[in-house]
Amino acid sequence: MLDFVLVPVDGSEPAATALDYALEIAATHGATIQLLYVADTNKPSLTQYGGSVVDVLERDGEDVLADARERATSQAVPVTDDIVQGDPREAIVDAAAPDLVDLVVLGTHGRDSLEKYVLGSVTEHVVNACEIPVLAARTGEDASQPHPYDDVLVPTDGSETARQALEVAAEIATYYGATLHLLSIVDEPALGVAVGSSSVREQLKADARERVADDASIVRQAGVDEVETTVETGAVPETVRSVATDVDADLIAMGTHGRTGLDDRFLGSTTERVLRTAPVPVLTVGVAGD
Repeated sequence: MLDFVLVPVDGSEPAATALDYALEIAATHGATIQLLYVADTNKPSLTQYGGSVVDVLERDGEDVLADARERATSQAVPVTDDIVQGDPREAIVDAAAPDLVDLVVLGTHGRDSLEKYVLGSVTEHVVNACEIPVLAARTGEDASQPHPYDDVLVPTDGSETARQALEVAAEIATYYGATLHLLSIVDEPALGVAVGSSSVREQLKADARERVADDASIVRQAGVDEVETTVETGAVPETVRSVATDVDADLIAMGTHGRTGLDDRFLGSTTERVLRTAPVPVLTVGVAGD
């Protein structure tokens, strides 16, 4: 499935977590790791060193790449590397062109020391702008990066990006022989008063059951042997996290945008919240030009 995996590195703990995770995936698929260090031109980088003007960020980048290359070599994973200057958000997206790489693996922070949700703007931008799948691995005591995959969770809402994520997840499940868990959520907090009546609520649940049944049929036809479906009511991020724990998911795959039963876009905002709190890595899939 994978030939080239792009891993941005910067010497941080999240980047190191993502690299180790990417190396496991690359070793399984016989893929090449493409390391990228971005010398952030938004920061002052020039200083006087040894009588010469040296770009400190690029010098630091060489050290970061040397360590990353050593990690890859120790696991016999082919590796290439590059240093570029620019805005990290744009540089990563540019490097992740569909004709160059198959997957981007990023590390993310989950929460800061005050328990406020935080997620780097770089990750948010890359997730929403990339035309190829992005796999975000969160650091933290409550997060893990299991591999290979036995159980893959796919929140689905019938949108185009959710369908794209479903197709990618089906390929993953087939490759690993994993169980695919399809989840449809009636998002009561987002729908508000619209679900105040039992008749509306039951209709939305019926629509959700029909949706996951249709998706289950699609992935079975695609070759997935083990498929389970679930319909839940609640807030999307919390429900995704709860179900991921219940089914012992190794991976969550979801679209970057979606639609609720009232035709409101909701996954665009909730995907980032899932990234911040998910107990396992999250694979995000968008649609080119979305």
